[in-house]
Amino acid sequence: MKNIMVHKKKNIHPLLDAEKQHRARQYEKEKRVLGLLGSVISLAFVLWYYFSGFSYQIAHLEFSFIWTFLIYVLIFLTLSTLLGLPLGYYSGYVHEHKWGFSNYNHKTWALDQIKSFLVSLVLFPLLLGLLYWVFATFPDIWWLVAGAATAIVSVIFATLFPVVIAPIFNKYDPIDNEDLVNQLTEILEKAGLKPGGFFKQDMSRQTKKENAFLAGLGKTRRVVMADNLLEHMSHGEISSVIAHEVGHYKYRHLSKNIVIGTAQQLIIFYLLDSIMKKFFPDFLTSNAANLALFPMIGLIMGILSGFLFGPLNNWISRYFERQADQTSLELYSQKEDFLGAMAGLANRNLSNAYPSWWVKLLYYSHPPIGERLTFGEEFQHD
Repeated sequence: MKNIMVHKKKNIHPLLDAEKQHRARQYEKEKRVLGLLGSVISLAFVLWYYFSGFSYQIAHLEFSFIWTFLIYVLIFLTLSTLLGLPLGYYSGYVHEHKWGFSNYNHKTWALDQIKSFLVSLVLFPLLLGLLYWVFATFPDIWWLVAGAATAIVSVIFATLFPVVIAPIFNKYDPIDNEDLVNQLTEILEKAGLKPGGFFKQDMSRQTKKENAFLAGLGKTRRVVMADNLLEHMSHGEISSVIAHEVGHYKYRHLSKNIVIGTAQQLIIFYLLDSIMKKFFPDFLTSNAANLALFPMIGLIMGILSGFLFGPLNNWISRYFERQADQTSLELYSQKEDFLGAMAGLANRNLSNAYPSWWVKLLYYSHPPIGERLTFGEEFQHD
């Protein structure tokens, strides 16, 4: 095979489009600014919700606690959704159309927003209600019980997501290309996995971007590929991508992430308990007091999670992705397909292949495409 080396003069891999890399850096910068603006708006809303006394008023309505809790959640979700809607519309609709990615029209975009809101109305009260039940039932060791519950919730969510939640937003049809299915089945069997099915996601209904993933646990495990990816990649490139996803199962990354996430959440809950008791004496004194303090509970949890574990989790994820890349090259030895798939994704998705170190540290859960191309070229089979 002809060796493909990094183009030294332009400091860019020859499979990458230089002009698209220039555009990718600008696109990434704009998305980052929009994300930061969204965080500022969310912070301002949470602080207003608590310090205005509005949270206290809603939490102390003269109803039973269950009804008060449901009313509180409905008001909080509705206000936060409405406040974030203008920026969400610009970021998810206007900006994505500007860069030529979005396939939404106003009707389909609005429909997905409504679906997201309704899903939140179901999941948010269940998860928050579980936490508040733990507050009331185990006030002395709530953080320990809540940490253990995190593992159970994570397993349930990972199992049900591909068959309950994901189909709300997209259709998942079995792939009917027999040659491709046989090729992918062979890859899974090399790793000792039994495919639960190969599915095509109608991602093109929303965007021109491409993606593929393995989802689910046990009988709900399935291989999912976006229709955009199936359209633009060769069978060899698709096989390389799926072999990468198989690597996540080979190394049990989903199970490891659940364990890691549970341990981190346990630490966050413990620190939250100490901080809330120090600065908010009403914490754990009553259900109403706990409910009124929800904005600060959520804010402190978010800050602890972001500052303590944000960069660390990105590093862990990048390490796992590198293991999956190695598995891809081991299970499907056509190196040209791996390189073509990576470069194609960068060119078509406008992925910045060479981000600054601090951008990679704070934002990248995957190794930058430039690093993955270099890794692919340098990989040698045993």
